[in-house]
Amino acid sequence: MSAPSRITAALRSDAVSGLLLIGAAVAALIWANSPLADSYESLRSLTVGPAALHLDLSLETWAADGLLAVFFFIVGNELKRELVHGELRDPRRAALPIAAALGGVVVPALLFLAVNATTPGEAIGGWGIPMATDIAFALAVLAVAGRHLPAALRTFLLTLATVDDMCAVLVIAIAYTTGLDLAALTFAVVGLAVFGFLQNGSGRSLDRIRAVVPGWLLFGPLALVIWALTHASGVHATIAGVAMGLLMCTRPRAGGASSPSDRAEELLRPFAAGVALPVFALLAAGVSLSGTSGFFASTITWGVLAGLLAGKFLGIFGVSWLTARFTGARLNPTLAWPDIAGVGTLGAIGFTVSLLIAELSYTDTAHLTDAKGAILLASAIAALLAALILGHRGRHYRRLTQ
Repeated sequence: MSAPSRITAALRSDAVSGLLLIGAAVAALIWANSPLADSYESLRSLTVGPAALHLDLSLETWAADGLLAVFFFIVGNELKRELVHGELRDPRRAALPIAAALGGVVVPALLFLAVNATTPGEAIGGWGIPMATDIAFALAVLAVAGRHLPAALRTFLLTLATVDDMCAVLVIAIAYTTGLDLAALTFAVVGLAVFGFLQNGSGRSLDRIRAVVPGWLLFGPLALVIWALTHASGVHATIAGVAMGLLMCTRPRAGGASSPSDRAEELLRPFAAGVALPVFALLAAGVSLSGTSGFFASTITWGVLAGLLAGKFLGIFGVSWLTARFTGARLNPTLAWPDIAGVGTLGAIGFTVSLLIAELSYTDTAHLTDAKGAILLASAIAALLAALILGHRGRHYRRLTQ
């Protein structure tokens, strides 16, 4: 296997992608608090892009709106496969992780609101920050700490985190979108309809087009147009990535060995893991600690910490247990409730999407600094606690197989 092939294969690993994400975040923190901090801020605010198309954006915005859209495409694509072929195909098997995801969305938001209910100004606007679980980060911790855990636990986490992120995406679209341009949004929807038809439509003419025109040439320019129209509409552009992922064809076409969904995943996941997520983390996670003297006095800090560390565990584990106790939903027979406790702790790793929502929530630099600092602190604590719990459970399962 050639060196590029080995690198590409490594980037498809949950552990490798997660370590790159963590490394980029640590590098951002060091850079933002070093004597070169001014160069870090200059890089984040550097504006590039065609002004005529209103795409003269800062590098930080390009990372959050552009590169992160690739990651969200993979999220939507993965959810589509789960809906068609995986856990979400059977409502009875899907009920528990879906209930856990909804609990892990609602309870953290309520805790944040409770902590910030009487705080004046824009503080309460960050209620969406603790809602999201970082799929890449959480899967990386699971891959490293839980090598002997049942495969069903990864499926549970993946389903939960995917539904969780979909809820967060809807919150971004509804609650954090301002100045809606209906004309641009309409054209974006038309573009999505064309994208879906080209992916899933049937007919000889369409089959000939797909056979003659390479996929990247047929769908690449269309995807860029949809993204640009979504961005121009005022809806956060990552929504375009999720929507296109959900429209992917998940079945092999005549004469094909793999589906368009699988081929897109194979092509884009190394880019998302090796470029999109690390670059976003590098440009978003640089919190200057010199401005955090009042960090632990901020209700935003405590709202995010309570929402992620307490709300996620209570929402995921508690709602899962209640759902299994009072409905027909059942935990996979290869799993036990301590395993779900580990997943509930993993859910507090909010990193990528939480940082994105923080950027959308606050214009005040001090508020944004508090929110980002709390996200990073909660994610680090959650990763360590989850590694301890899952490592213990992994040793338990290893003893059972000996």
